[in-house]
Amino acid sequence: MTGFARMGGGDDRFHWVWEARSVNGKGHDLRLRLPNGWEALDPIAREKAKAFFARGNITVALDVKPIAGAGAMRINETFLAQLVARCEQAGESPRLDRLLQVRGVVESAEDGTAEAEEETDVEARRAAVAVTLEEALTALKAARKAEGARTAAVLNERLDEIATLTARAAETADAQPSAIRDRLARQIEELSEGRGGLDPERIAQEAAALAVKADVREELDRLTGHIEAARALLAEEAAIGRRFDFLCQEFNREANTLASKSAALTLTRIGLDLKAAIDQMREQVQNIE
Repeated sequence: MTGFARMGGGDDRFHWVWEARSVNGKGHDLRLRLPNGWEALDPIAREKAKAFFARGNITVALDVKPIAGAGAMRINETFLAQLVARCEQAGESPRLDRLLQVRGVVESAEDGTAEAEEETDVEARRAAVAVTLEEALTALKAARKAEGARTAAVLNERLDEIATLTARAAETADAQPSAIRDRLARQIEELSEGRGGLDPERIAQEAAALAVKADVREELDRLTGHIEAARALLAEEAAIGRRFDFLCQEFNREANTLASKSAALTLTRIGLDLKAAIDQMREQVQNIE
């Protein structure tokens, strides 16, 4: 979910640039940075970012610079007239050079506030800035989509690896019941020496319990189902990050159970390899929306 985009625009008074960047995140976290005087864009920017992205840490920043000479200064004539009247009332001769130094007499039109403009001009500029923001968010989404395509290829590789390991586990599991029977027979023979033998019914009960405990067919079936579900998610044209993350937890649960039921070193090793592949896949899942 990483990406970066930069888009600029301007009019006869200002030039503005939007920068939008994204990094991995489980939820949707938006950080918005606006210059003083442009706070009215806050709800607009948040709404647009939420519409574009459902997941990730998104940072959106606006930089605005005035165009040199475009209404750089203005005089507050009302305030100046008030100061002149005060001077005359006090019997002093007003000096323009001093009055212009009084704070508020000379106002800057380059601070981004655009206070002296008509409201229609302000609204038109705000709309133009919002259009540039949408262009930046569109470019960021394209960058994230390109990364998503690369991530999907990696995830499919991990799924292929998990499918291969699952098939190997199924082959090994087929031989597990006979291995358990042979081991149980040896143990019974050792325990029976000099003791007149054990109760056949009890032996049958223990053998059945061990067979049930060591049966991993259910875990293998669920792993196969999870692989199919993961491939179906990757084929969707929607946000799948949260669902895929949950599916990885299910993958891991089955791999843990399979390893715990293992009665053979080969199956244990396969279970560990499965866990490693699932962990690698889950790390990549954090990169998708």
